[in-house]
Amino acid sequence: MAGAALTAPAAPTVAPNVERRRMFAFIAMVFGMFMAILDIQIVSASLSEIQAGLSASADEISWVQTSYLIAEVIMIPLSGFLSRALSTRWLFVMCCAGFTFMSFMCATASSIEQMIVFRALQGFIGGGMIPTVFASAYSVFPREKQPIVAPMIGLVATLAPTIGPTVGGYLTELFSWHWLFLINIVPGILVTIAVVTLVDFDEPNLSLLDRFDWAGLLFMAGFLGSLEYVLEEGARKNWFEETEITVFALIAGVSAVGFFWRAFTAREPVVDLRAFSDRNFATGSSFSFVMGIGLYGLTYLYPIYLARVRDYSALMIGETMFVSGLAMFVTAPIAGRLAAKIDPRIMIAIGFLGFAAGTWMASGITADWDFWELFWPQVLRGVSLMLCMVPITNLSLGTMPPHALKNASGLFNVMRNLGGAVGLAIINTLITSRTDLHAARLAESVTWGKGEADQTLATLTAGFSSLGSDAETAALAQIGNIVQQQATVMAFADVFTALTALFVLLVCATPLMRRPTSPGGGGGGH
Repeated sequence: MAGAALTAPAAPTVAPNVERRRMFAFIAMVFGMFMAILDIQIVSASLSEIQAGLSASADEISWVQTSYLIAEVIMIPLSGFLSRALSTRWLFVMCCAGFTFMSFMCATASSIEQMIVFRALQGFIGGGMIPTVFASAYSVFPREKQPIVAPMIGLVATLAPTIGPTVGGYLTELFSWHWLFLINIVPGILVTIAVVTLVDFDEPNLSLLDRFDWAGLLFMAGFLGSLEYVLEEGARKNWFEETEITVFALIAGVSAVGFFWRAFTAREPVVDLRAFSDRNFATGSSFSFVMGIGLYGLTYLYPIYLARVRDYSALMIGETMFVSGLAMFVTAPIAGRLAAKIDPRIMIAIGFLGFAAGTWMASGITADWDFWELFWPQVLRGVSLMLCMVPITNLSLGTMPPHALKNASGLFNVMRNLGGAVGLAIINTLITSRTDLHAARLAESVTWGKGEADQTLATLTAGFSSLGSDAETAALAQIGNIVQQQATVMAFADVFTALTALFVLLVCATPLMRRPTSPGGGGGGH
C-alpha cells in the first residue's frame, strides 16, 4: 500500500493517504462507468450519418443501439459473480480495456454487420463496469463519505445518457461519426492504467469459477436478451403481429422459467435473487425501474418531438437537451448534503413530485414549443433525477451487508435499464396508437363542407397557384401534413399525462421503504 512506504511517525498519515489513493482510484472507475453509460445514447442523434457511412438499411441501423443494449443488460447482473471471482480490480481492468478496444473496432467498421458485432461486444464488456462502481461506492468507503460518493455515481448514471445525444451531435457535426467511438480510446487507456495501478479493494476467489453455472448463464442470456429485444423492437414491428417478436417472446418466457429455477437450485447461481428478500432493496429496485422510465423515456421523448415536429438537427437537439444535464450537475452536491440530513423517503417523494410537475407542464405541448417552453420541464427533470437517484441508491445498497453488495448492485442496475426498455416500449406504442386515434378524429373535422376546412383549403390552394392544376392537390397534401403533425403533438401530450400519473403513484408508494437505522456495507478494505 502507498501509506506503508512513509517514514515514521506513520500512524497519523497512513489512513489519509490510503483514502486519497482509493478516492482517486474510485474516480477513475467512475469515469470508466461514464463512458459505458454514455455510449448507450451517444449514437442516438447520429444514426442517419452512421447509416449513410455503412450503407445500411433503415431496419439494420437500429441494431447499432439495440445490440449494445441487449449485450449490456446480460452482463450487468453477471458482473456480481465475476467481481467476486476475479476481484474488482481485474474485472474492471478487463472490462475497461475490452471496451476501449471495441470502441476502436467500432470506429474502423466497414459494414453494418461488423458494426453490430463490435457494438454488442462493446456493450457486453463495458456493462461490467457499471455495477462494479456502484458496489465499490458502498463497500470501500465509510458511511460518512457517502454524501460525497453517492452523488458522484448518481450524477454519472443519470447525466451520461442525458448528454449522450448532445455529445454525439457535436462530435458528428464537427468531425465525423467515427469520433463517437474514437473519443473513448485515450480516456479508456488512462482509466485502465489507473485501475490496475491503484485499485486494491478486494482479492479474487478463483475457486468460484469451478462452480460457474453455465446453464444459468445461458438461461439468463436467453431471458434478458430476448426480453430486451422484444421491448426494443416490438413497437416498431407491431408487436405479436410479427413472427419474429412472437418467437423471441417465447424464448424469453421459457428462458425465464429456466433462469429462476437455476437461481434457486444451483450451488453457485450466476445471480443471487435473495437480495430481493430485503424490503428496502426490493422497493428501491422497483423505484429504480420507474426512474429508468423517467431517465431513458424522457431522454427519448424530447429529441423525437424536436426532430419530428420542429425539424431540429442533431446539433440543435443536443443544445436543447443540455438543460437537463446542467440541472443535474448543479443539483448533485445539494442532493448529497440533503441525503445526510433529511429522511431519504421525503427526498424521493419530492423528486417524483418534481417529475410529475415537469411532465404535467409538458402535457400542454403544442407544435410551436421551442427551447424556452421546454426549459422548465427539463430543469424539473434534471433536478428530480438527482433528488431521486441519490436516496434510492442509498436506501437500496447503503444498508446491504458487504458480502451481498456486488450481486445486489448488478440487480439494482439491471432494473433501471429494464425500466428504461419497458418505458420506451410503452411510450412508442402509445405514440403510435394515440397518433392514429387523433389523426382519425381530426380528419373528421376537415371533411368537405366544414367552413373552416374549406377556407383553409382555399387559402392554401391560392398559395400554390403557381402549380396550376396541381394547386389543389398540393393544398390537400399540406392539410394532411398539418393534421398528422397535430395528431403527433396530441399523442405526445397524452404520453406526458400518462407519465404524470405514474410519477404521482410513486410518490404514494414512498412510505413502503424503511429509513435505515444502521450502516450496511462500507469502509471495508481488502
